[in-house]
Amino acid sequence: MPSSFAEARVDLGAISENIAALARRARGAAVMGVVKADGYGHGMLPAARAMLAGGAEWLGTAFIEEALELREAGFTCPVVAWILPPRAPLAAAVAADVDLGVSAPGLIADIAAAARETGRPARVHLKADTGLNRGGLTAEQWPETVAAAARAEAAGLVRVAGVFSHFACADEPGHPSIAAQISAFHEALEIAEKAGLDPEVRHLANSAATLTLPETHFDLVRPGIAGYGLSPIPGLADTGLRPAMTLRAAVALVKRVPAGSGVSYGHRYTTDRPANLALVPLGYGDGIPRAATNTGPLLIGGRRRTVSGTVCMDQFMVDLGDDTLGDEPEAVLFGPGDHGEPTAQDWAEVLGTIPYEIVTRISPRVPRVYDGAP
Repeated sequence: MPSSFAEARVDLGAISENIAALARRARGAAVMGVVKADGYGHGMLPAARAMLAGGAEWLGTAFIEEALELREAGFTCPVVAWILPPRAPLAAAVAADVDLGVSAPGLIADIAAAARETGRPARVHLKADTGLNRGGLTAEQWPETVAAAARAEAAGLVRVAGVFSHFACADEPGHPSIAAQISAFHEALEIAEKAGLDPEVRHLANSAATLTLPETHFDLVRPGIAGYGLSPIPGLADTGLRPAMTLRAAVALVKRVPAGSGVSYGHRYTTDRPANLALVPLGYGDGIPRAATNTGPLLIGGRRRTVSGTVCMDQFMVDLGDDTLGDEPEAVLFGPGDHGEPTAQDWAEVLGTIPYEIVTRISPRVPRVYDGAP
């Protein structure tokens, strides 16, 4: 362990290898490494470097501020930001050559104004809502917005660099919405083509589609969670992915308590015999879900165990029974599973969530330590 009591150790080599594996799946389509939300909790800048080392040619973010951070760090590859809330810094994005996702009709005019302000054309990706019903232009809005983008492109104010959409249920193979969305995307592309647009890239495939739907790869795939080694489809075999993050902490103390001892807030766990209790100094202030009370799995002393009692802000307890621990014991909450430790998928299953949430919620209070820097 480092000097800190806990760490989220990130294997950057695994991220590079995951991207390389996904690029092989893409079979000629370029790869966009998605690094939003601080690289899904792994650290945006180190993850971005690892993804480019693995063969990614593009980077994707949710917000302009994330994209600008990449530019300020020296990344020169194409970077797309696709959520543009009111008062988003459009001019700064255009000046920094950040590609902008267009999900609402009025954005073309706003982005064109930013282009006039900066004196250079803006690069945009038009997003068709093909059935997710989240961000994106509806079928009714699409023709008018495509026409507006074509006019702005003819005026030299924008370059339509991409047309894209996003799946709702690609992580549920065979779901009927998948075929419907593919069909709707083809229709959106046809309208764009008839309007005279010739985008550099058409992109639809997220992690799940990159792994299972080769017909959706088009010119560019956008793996997010898969780049960090976690499968979007639990139980999917032969993904070639390796989880990059291992979360562990030093055991702060071990104490002996009698049978019938209530443990932690609310006494939601009670020992049924005399027991050794280990204190692990991680809690919901570090991103450990409070819902892991009496359910969260971990490895201590070479054995799988379970959180005992309420997860507190900074700590939780684990019933060791009569086991004792050696010098400098540690708890491994999740990792790739090589040594019997739980995985982020294991945590997701006991908590009724997805592994994306498990890794993304680990707070900045937990230091990131990097192995295999590219």
